[in-house]
Amino acid sequence: MTARALVPFTLVIGLVLHACTNPFAPSLAERDGSAPILGDQRTVDGFFQNFRFAYVFRDTLTYGRLLDRSFAFVYRNFDRSVDVSWGRDEDMMATLGLFNAAQQLDLVWNDIIAADGDSLAYNVSRGFTLTITFSPTDVIRANGRVTMRLERPASTEPWKVVRWRDESNFF
Repeated sequence: MTARALVPFTLVIGLVLHACTNPFAPSLAERDGSAPILGDQRTVDGFFQNFRFAYVFRDTLTYGRLLDRSFAFVYRNFDRSVDVSWGRDEDMMATLGLFNAAQQLDLVWNDIIAADGDSLAYNVSRGFTLTITFSPTDVIRANGRVTMRLERPASTEPWKVVRWRDESNFF
């Protein structure tokens, strides 16, 4: 090929590559203000922003960064009148299953009902609305409340959830 013939070829290849999007990553260009972005997890608001991001984008890496090694998830089994709990590994597997099974997830954090703590330990109870779309004809909407204990070793470190109590009747 001559140098003159390379110019159109290079231009075409450049246009084709520029028009392609990465199907394995969320598009930054499509953000219209409603899609979540990653927040500063050193703030409580940033923690909840990252939690929503993990669900909306079904991102287990971001989700895993939210959970402390000593993490415990607790919910009430109303049929048996007992609390049921599991640890971090079980929760990661359950969340991976949800992320893989759902076509779309939307999580909206509602008002904070109660909150107290200091710069190293923080308890927060807040409402949520979760929409799980398995298919266009199989959509589940859940409203509920969670109580979370967030901890961190220093005020410069990110918050991580140590205990998550689901107080909804979803289970």
